[in-house]
Amino acid sequence: MSNTTRINKMDIFETCSSISDHIQSGDDLLARNELIKVLHFHKKEGVSYSPLVNHLIRETGLYPYLDPETSSWEDRFVYESFKVDIGFELPVTLHREQSLLLKKLLEGKSLAVSAPTSFGKSFVIDAFISIGNPKNIVIIVPTIALADETRRRLQQKFSGDYKIITTTDVEISDKNIFIFPQERAVSYIDKLDSIDVLVIDEFYKASAEHDKERAPSLLRAMIQLGKISKQKYFLAPNISTLKDNPFTRDVEFIHLDFNTVFLEKHNLYEEIGNDVTRKSAALLSLIKDRHQKTLIYAGTYSNITQISNLIIDKLPPRKGGILTDFSRWLSKNYARNWPLTSMIDRGFGVHNGKLHRSLTQIQIRLFEIEDGLKGIVSTSSIIEGVNTSAENVVIWQNKNGGSKLKDFTYRNIIGRGGRMFKHFVGNIYLLDTPPDPTESQLNIDFPDDLLPDLDENDFKQDLTSDQVAKIISYKEEMAELLGADSYDSISKESIFQSSSTATILKVAREISRAPEEWKNLSYLNSLNPDDWDYSLYRLLRMVPSGWDAKYTDIVNFTKTISDGWELPFPQLLENLNDQNISVDSFFGLERSITYKLSALLNDVNAILKKVSKSTTVDISPFIFKVSHAFLPPAVYQLEEYGLPRMISRKVHDANVIDFENIDNDLHCTINKFLDIGLQEIVANVPDLDKFDIFILSYFYDGITLKR
Repeated sequence: MSNTTRINKMDIFETCSSISDHIQSGDDLLARNELIKVLHFHKKEGVSYSPLVNHLIRETGLYPYLDPETSSWEDRFVYESFKVDIGFELPVTLHREQSLLLKKLLEGKSLAVSAPTSFGKSFVIDAFISIGNPKNIVIIVPTIALADETRRRLQQKFSGDYKIITTTDVEISDKNIFIFPQERAVSYIDKLDSIDVLVIDEFYKASAEHDKERAPSLLRAMIQLGKISKQKYFLAPNISTLKDNPFTRDVEFIHLDFNTVFLEKHNLYEEIGNDVTRKSAALLSLIKDRHQKTLIYAGTYSNITQISNLIIDKLPPRKGGILTDFSRWLSKNYARNWPLTSMIDRGFGVHNGKLHRSLTQIQIRLFEIEDGLKGIVSTSSIIEGVNTSAENVVIWQNKNGGSKLKDFTYRNIIGRGGRMFKHFVGNIYLLDTPPDPTESQLNIDFPDDLLPDLDENDFKQDLTSDQVAKIISYKEEMAELLGADSYDSISKESIFQSSSTATILKVAREISRAPEEWKNLSYLNSLNPDDWDYSLYRLLRMVPSGWDAKYTDIVNFTKTISDGWELPFPQLLENLNDQNISVDSFFGLERSITYKLSALLNDVNAILKKVSKSTTVDISPFIFKVSHAFLPPAVYQLEEYGLPRMISRKVHDANVIDFENIDNDLHCTINKFLDIGLQEIVANVPDLDKFDIFILSYFYDGITLKR
């Protein structure tokens, strides 16, 4: 029997007495955990808090949990005293440690904070914006999905006072909140004189140990934006210590173990062992008849397939309701035999880093409503992409892709269990042995791909002699290949988008060796996709290890989706049948061309123009199309806001909004949606089905000011 079920009405006083003893002895963590169990019991049994329980809430610093109706006047005073404006009409009570951070920020201090997932770090940001009234706020997040979640939260509160910017090349206003992944951040460096506060969410990803591929671009943003930032606020979970480094040297590191929920672990692996049949049976018993929301961490893509097959084979489909509408919508707009549709029919979704952005957002929304999804099967994308949580978290396997799960990531995953005011206790079901606990010291070093962006004189105390030599060698060779003035201008403008220094150097060498041969790239501007083959193959071979698919698949895929705006998605998929490209493969290939290929094209184009000293070869039009998956820019960007391209097509065909008008940029288009209104869109766009309207309602919810 679990600890939380042992509490009953008869021993509440005894338990509270024990909690008081823990407080007096200085064991705040144990006192807080035991108190949260008491609060869980009260909620479960529908029992009001006594003045004693309220007093213990105050003593442990969990002020938001106080019930002012049953509190003493002293405790009610604390409840009211810690209320702050976070952007909504009514103020919200912060807990003790949130208030501590807010106070330091309002004093102008720069902070690097490690706090649990359930801490409520976003409240502090919102309160700082509302109270401090900064002019320019830059918030760097690790994924586009998290950027949209942050945008939705701030849009509803502050869009009346601030321009919320999430994409590049947007005209800035007097007061702005910039929210985007690190790769987009540097595009605004030359447009901003100063930043009032630079927020880096999940800043542990600046360490190559945690994100080798993206660490250089995050560090680049931290350096360049940090130079014009008056204040910094870096956030991460589960960091014990922060090793001295030049990137966080001017910030105060604060490690907080202040949890607001209790995680109750169930070590089912002790009975299961290595028996796959037992493991499958254990998972089914956890999800079969329960109504609680459950996150299932699969660990690998192959495990997602295995778990999905188990759910589809063993659980009956539901009939009727919003999930049936969603399943039918997926079959109609994507693919009939897609396993995700069968999963949705059974009340479960799938979350990974490859799905169309709007699909992941729609699934998270359905997970958060009562009659929606009751479970999501996920890779580690669930901890990077969104801030969702659940009453139950299941760990299927101690893996993260091809490697073992690190204790740091494991704690981040299980931290998704429980949620303030909703689930006091998060149940963690371990179907595999967890990693051994370790102290997490964050080490942020200079990766090789960052070195060329550094001024060796600025960081001479932090660089090794070998690193200084690499910087000088790279700069000298690039200056020789491109010309000193050309390389200097490229460096200042932060033109390069590839994070790989080796790739950029290889491109410069190849183009400098025979610039005339590269003028054939102009064929990429042809309206006939068959003219693209030679140039695309040549470009792909520049980065032989940088692609997750065969060259032929990438080239044929790029040519096929050039009709992506004109043809329905199922037709595009059918046109790729000969290549055996499934709907899931489609998502991965689309991400490859819109990010990796467009970045490579951009760098090649920039270098070619400098080396050839000519403007006759400029593939910017093709780069623009590739980076937007050959869709109108606003259509592609609106998918980050949760509006799928299929619905945008219906709106366009109904002549309600002209997405092909180049003057209709993202913000102009959003304003058009707001001017027209949801009801008029529904009334004037034919063929909208029931789930189209659900999606449109969700989309409007994310662009509407609700303060």
